[in-house]
Amino acid sequence: MWSLPAQGREDPCHGVTGCRHGLTPMIDPYRFPCGRNRLACSLASAGGKGMDSRSPTEKELLSSIQLSLVKGIGPCRFAELVSHYGSACQVLERRADLHGVPEDQVQFLHSQENRDQAAKILAYCHSSNIEVLVSHSDQYPPLLREIHDPPPLLFIRGNRLPRDDLSLAIVGTRFASPYGLEMARRFSTAAAQVGFTVVSGLARGIDGMAHQAALAAGGRTIAVLGGGLDRVYPAEHGSLAQQAAEAGMLMSELPPLASPTAGAFPRRNRLISGMALGVIVVEAPRRSGALITAQLALEQGREVFAIPGQIDRESSRGCHQLLRDGAVLVESVSQVIEELGPLARTTSDRDGHRVKRPAELDLNELERTVLDAIGEGLTSIDQVIRSSGLPAAQVLAVLSVLEVRLLVSREAGQQLRRC
Repeated sequence: MWSLPAQGREDPCHGVTGCRHGLTPMIDPYRFPCGRNRLACSLASAGGKGMDSRSPTEKELLSSIQLSLVKGIGPCRFAELVSHYGSACQVLERRADLHGVPEDQVQFLHSQENRDQAAKILAYCHSSNIEVLVSHSDQYPPLLREIHDPPPLLFIRGNRLPRDDLSLAIVGTRFASPYGLEMARRFSTAAAQVGFTVVSGLARGIDGMAHQAALAAGGRTIAVLGGGLDRVYPAEHGSLAQQAAEAGMLMSELPPLASPTAGAFPRRNRLISGMALGVIVVEAPRRSGALITAQLALEQGREVFAIPGQIDRESSRGCHQLLRDGAVLVESVSQVIEELGPLARTTSDRDGHRVKRPAELDLNELERTVLDAIGEGLTSIDQVIRSSGLPAAQVLAVLSVLEVRLLVSREAGQQLRRC
């Protein structure tokens, strides 16, 4: 279907080659108030294999930052090292023969310069209401952990909630038409109203409208930045970023003062798609970062949706190409919900209801009541009637609807199970 450039098919995942997407690890100057500069290399890895899900210690955070600052240790190499030695702390305890890491990288890893830089980053985060998540911590987004190269470190401002497992990404061109902006507003509003968290990249155009509409609808939104959390780009979205942090979260894989550069945004896009169950491309020309997000979503096993536009507009060409290549044409969020399969794990919606399938977000109050009356295992129809408090005829009618929507299956005649 959608193919990446030839260089994107290389898969060493080491050093400057970065990851299988052919996106080079971003190296940005990390500027402290004192004016001292150091590089902040891109942080991405599966990391944490064999490690317990828990809150990291201060030493673990510091060691992880030190390891991430070494130029040449890219997403997958970070994961390999942590998996091989057991933790970032144990990696730093090695002074020689560091699992194929060149000597110059080992020297920088153990340098005073690197230790000082990592300590400054961590101190800045503590003083700036920024949480640092490692890939094995309890609060690390489970959907993001599933991708090929999840960041070993995430810098977060705001709060991640269980309901954020029910996220949709809405992306598109920075140079949006009035039609594109209206579609972004309409889809983001509807997504927020049914209980999805809206994920986007805080860019001008479609991204900005997606965040604004989700907030206006009283929903949650996650803004994934291409630079550090305190280097918001574009600058005019500073207020929007603050609102997103208050009603969702800001997220970056780069240290908080890392300046955004062009190369950081394609890498950022894999996090947008990785945080979501599916990606909706609203409006995009042939050459658009939104198409990169769609490609990455496909590789990550996410659903890709596209909204058709005017056939004589360049800003519609990208979406139309996606549709020709197999993306799902959608005209409403309800159609998006119909296409999404079961969740990898049960989560909760904004009202605390257990959710196994996104389709459950689109239930009316009566359907929700009957579904909630079905337990984790087999539940008899008589038990559903008693638990729901509804008339038997009404329960039977609703169960028929839930069966058609593949939310409930009937076993042994009178026994029910949630799908």
